[in-house]
Amino acid sequence: MVINKKKVFVLGLDCVPPELLFDRWLDHLPHIKRLISRGIYGDMKSTIPAITCPAWMSMMTSASPGKLGLYGFRNRSNYEYDGLAFATSRAVHVEAVWDVLSKIGKKVVVVGVPMTYPPKPVNGCMVTCFMTPDTKCEFTYPPELKAEVENVTNGYILDVNDFRNENKDQILQSIYDMTEKRFKLTRHFIRNKEWDFFMMVEMGPDRIHHAFWKYFDEEHPKFAPGSKYQDAIFNYYKYLDKEIGETFALLDDDTMTIIVSDHGAKKMVGGICINEWLIQNGYLKLVEYPSTSIPFNKLVVDWEHTMAWGEGGYYGRLFMNVKGREPKGVIAKQNYENVRNELIKKLEDLRDQNGKNINTKAYRPEDIYSECNGIPPDLIVYYGDLSWRSIGSVGNKKIWADENDTGPDDANHAQYGIFMVNDSRDHRQDRRSGVTIYDIAPTVLNYMGVKIPGSMEGKIIV
Repeated sequence: MVINKKKVFVLGLDCVPPELLFDRWLDHLPHIKRLISRGIYGDMKSTIPAITCPAWMSMMTSASPGKLGLYGFRNRSNYEYDGLAFATSRAVHVEAVWDVLSKIGKKVVVVGVPMTYPPKPVNGCMVTCFMTPDTKCEFTYPPELKAEVENVTNGYILDVNDFRNENKDQILQSIYDMTEKRFKLTRHFIRNKEWDFFMMVEMGPDRIHHAFWKYFDEEHPKFAPGSKYQDAIFNYYKYLDKEIGETFALLDDDTMTIIVSDHGAKKMVGGICINEWLIQNGYLKLVEYPSTSIPFNKLVVDWEHTMAWGEGGYYGRLFMNVKGREPKGVIAKQNYENVRNELIKKLEDLRDQNGKNINTKAYRPEDIYSECNGIPPDLIVYYGDLSWRSIGSVGNKKIWADENDTGPDDANHAQYGIFMVNDSRDHRQDRRSGVTIYDIAPTVLNYMGVKIPGSMEGKIIV
């Protein structure tokens, strides 16, 4: 039952870490500084895995990746060896905040939130996310909204095309163009649409971190001092602050504002070639080893003599070849846990080229989620507390890599993102700990006087 008519505006900044926003650059971000001086803020623990999909959906449903059945951008649709499929909004079967509000007649506006493509009906309007193939697709709800979006922005930009390349000038310009258009559209909707709940997510911070982190971080193994890109991220943060100031100036005093990121960012030390490691440790066998580095899905695997294989990404995933589960499974079900425990022990003992343990953590999905829907990986792996990414390609005969196999990438994800909550009822500054990504949805609903579904896993922040 609705007991008030207060509004909530949520601004998502993908990949923003607390170390940059709150600690390093706060004095140069006047609008952010003003907001945290009058509200609750701090580090926010992300999902495991700390990645865009499923993190944003976990935030807006207050459901874990296990409950959602989303363990990454690509998930197993079956137990075949090529059964990974890209996730879309059709894979989300748990109600998000905007679904709950739509059902009770509240008006919603949703712009750029990951995992919203293809768009679903809402009581209001929706513009989908960077996972949309292109603007030729149906990327708005209602469909006729598309013309308005294109007209307001003079050509909407969903994402930066190919942000993993060496044309840094082009990448930088594309990031600014995308961000400018998204905020312009957001301000247009604030002024011209009826809404009780509004959420917009900007992908620019994620893209600029991955493309330019090495230019400012003196501890990055590829730090490039004196580069013209040294202040690229810093200047972009100042630009974001200006856009935030202009946008929040349009909101009235009864609007709760929330700024969040889905995870943080950190320097990428290098990569762990997981399938090379599995080959060298006797868990993966190929019919023929390639003469050059190629993606795993192009390898010819001897499945009858393979126990496990892995996926690349900012975190690692291992899949085990189990009898009666996979088509050519070799691990007997009674030996499953023994083999899995053996893999965990060896992975967590991974050492760098100097023999130092890099602090890897391998998670059993059933240990970190209250339920596991869909087909979870057998292990989720954080190499070196996410300082190292997982590399799935094979062909270099090396376990350690100093570069990403899908193009240049300077940063990896970090477990903690940010949150800022400004409630007109309370202007006390409070840097708070212990907040998780699951707490945002119940906080929104509580402020709006809406009953919180019993299925939500988070707690109310204010």
